[in-house]
Amino acid sequence: MLYWVAAWLVDGLLFDTGCSYTASELLEHLRGREVKVVVNSHHHEDHIGANRILEQELSVEVFAHPLALPLLKQKPKLLPYQELVWGYPDPSDARPLGDSLVVCGHRYRVIETPGHSPGHIVLFEEQTGWIFGGDLFVTEKPRAIRPGENVGKMIADMRKLASLREGPLTLFTALGDIVEDGSAALIRCADYLEEVARKARALNSQGLSVEEIRDKIFGRESALAGLTGGDFSIKNLVVSALQAEIG
Repeated sequence: MLYWVAAWLVDGLLFDTGCSYTASELLEHLRGREVKVVVNSHHHEDHIGANRILEQELSVEVFAHPLALPLLKQKPKLLPYQELVWGYPDPSDARPLGDSLVVCGHRYRVIETPGHSPGHIVLFEEQTGWIFGGDLFVTEKPRAIRPGENVGKMIADMRKLASLREGPLTLFTALGDIVEDGSAALIRCADYLEEVARKARALNSQGLSVEEIRDKIFGRESALAGLTGGDFSIKNLVVSALQAEIG
């Protein structure tokens, strides 16, 4: 395993199942524990890797956004780095999520957050202020993204979540981090992305290319771009930022 993704278990709810390379380890960890339902934040291979084995071995149902369902049923097309780092998930069945979900006395609102990918959702537990955020928020200052990510929608998603309640939000991320002041972290990330978009637009109006804009703002391309064949790059962030509708 080169890079892991968190799976969160709380009172019978399992949010995401990690990558296929950790599926057996996750299964062994869950044996003897109460797992009533599994929810996938989205269809990416690093979040659904144990779906099939948990369906078979623990007889649990998996739920996901309706847009994710057909993608979970088929073998994904992975780039070489994705196969190396996370591996191919086995196809799995899943049921569509509604607007809410009740598990062991906890009521979770299902909130669509398509900035990271179509069909991406987060779960919000209203009484506690917990947010299980998937890949929407990983760090306050992301420097590289995939081609399908939408900076404008990411900003809108984060501001929407930050306004869910007056009290504090606790944000559970895909990297296994617990962000105690989730509202402030989400706002700081949204502000950062808006600033990147403003700088990118200003430089674009001067006639600079995407690559020149990238280097002006960030200094140089991320090493991840070379390792992922350009799939995960600062250039993608700049391209999406230029397209973002911001105030």
